[in-house]
Amino acid sequence: MNILITGATGLIGTALSTALTAEGHNVYALSRDSTADAIKPAPFYWQPKQKIIRFDSSISIDIVINLAGENIADRRWTANSKATIWQSRIDSTQLLSETLAKLNNKPSLLISASAIGFYGDTGSNIVDERSSAGNEFLADLSVAWEQATAAASAAGIRTVHLRTGIVLSPNGGALKQMLLPFKLGLGGAFGNGQQYMSCIGLHEAVNIIQFIMAQESIHGAVNMVAPEAVTNKVFTKTLGAVLKRPTIFTVPVPIAKFAFGEMADHLLLTGARVKPSVLIEHGYTFSDKDLTSTLERVLLE
Repeated sequence: MNILITGATGLIGTALSTALTAEGHNVYALSRDSTADAIKPAPFYWQPKQKIIRFDSSISIDIVINLAGENIADRRWTANSKATIWQSRIDSTQLLSETLAKLNNKPSLLISASAIGFYGDTGSNIVDERSSAGNEFLADLSVAWEQATAAASAAGIRTVHLRTGIVLSPNGGALKQMLLPFKLGLGGAFGNGQQYMSCIGLHEAVNIIQFIMAQESIHGAVNMVAPEAVTNKVFTKTLGAVLKRPTIFTVPVPIAKFAFGEMADHLLLTGARVKPSVLIEHGYTFSDKDLTSTLERVLLE
């Protein structure tokens, strides 16, 4: 199949591109670089801020996987950074969706990234795809992100909203940032550590996307998380145990807020206890039995 990926150089996009190419698919990146090499133009090119997008009409795309978006945790949140986070997801997704809807040869499937931030802070309450949205910045962002695919869905393209949890990989994301302090024996829980973390190994995320591609009955929201969420305290102890390092410290709430600002309230001190009901109901078999096995696997990458 011909598969087009946005965010192809990101953490998930890189791993997914490698896996799909290994299976014999033709993988194309929707690139912000207008030249594929020094001679010919890139077949798929866009500049979302300028609302520019160009598709090579000689290549019929079967599946589009939209993973583009500004990293929400790489800097303190300000009004400007939040606007950039919003624009990088909603505006780009809407541009892509409207473009796909106008194609003569439309793809059969659009898998578009979303996030478990959709649910807001759920405390110890379990939520799944049938649960309502929260009322915080990340919830509003996720709702708008999913709504931005409306044109593609209305055009008859099967559309899946991939509500992604914390992706675990030593090569990027939250785990990469945690590894050094944990390896130095300085790792610890944030606040009281009772906030839930809904995680997924990078290898599992790639498998889930391939599963969705093959399961034509799946559409709408899909929680891409492991079956069992854990508290921040449990995650901390488990990572310490896997690394064979102590985890005796904690990060007090005032220090977390001072260091990370508003982001601390949304990403570090609160959480969502999310269940992947759609995947379970469609018979997906998770490869890892628990967080320990997930961490052991990803740390061998």
